[in-house]
Amino acid sequence: MCFSHLRWNFVRQRPQHLLTRAAKRFDVLFIEEPVFEAGGTARLKREGVGPSLEVLVPIVDPADTQSLAQVLHGLVARELDGSRHRTRVFWYYTPAALAFTQTLHRDLTIYDNMDELSAFRGASDALVSQERTLLATADLVFTGGYSLYAAKRDAHPDIHCFPSSVETAHFARARQGTTPDPAD
Repeated sequence: MCFSHLRWNFVRQRPQHLLTRAAKRFDVLFIEEPVFEAGGTARLKREGVGPSLEVLVPIVDPADTQSLAQVLHGLVARELDGSRHRTRVFWYYTPAALAFTQTLHRDLTIYDNMDELSAFRGASDALVSQERTLLATADLVFTGGYSLYAAKRDAHPDIHCFPSSVETAHFARARQGTTPDPAD
């Protein structure tokens, strides 16, 4: 179960690269940040995006924003209760998801720190403390580059620099002679 601040269909980047590979061996649920729709009952909108890979979008009434963490906790807990899987891995791209997942049982916690989210415009003041908590409780931490690794290497005993890279097989197809060069 992956918790992300990014939309799956926004742009193909690190989460899509890693999780499509993970889905070859595991069932993957990618949970996006909520979408607000007035007048409805809170629910998870599901979209299959590949074999063993589903995107879940929490749909929440804007009137529920005061209790948003509680609503999201309930949605994720119900999803877990209905799961046929006994082993649970929580993969975090955003520490903000701790607000609604911290008390849920999991067997392994991975924090893939691909961005310094607290530096983004409009970032929540709570993000720094949420990240501190995630770093203290995660079993394994990856950083998306050397500068993030250098800044956080002393914050966790099992942290690894795992820079983003190019999908060689994907881009090699352009040189196999079967794909025409673009006009530009």
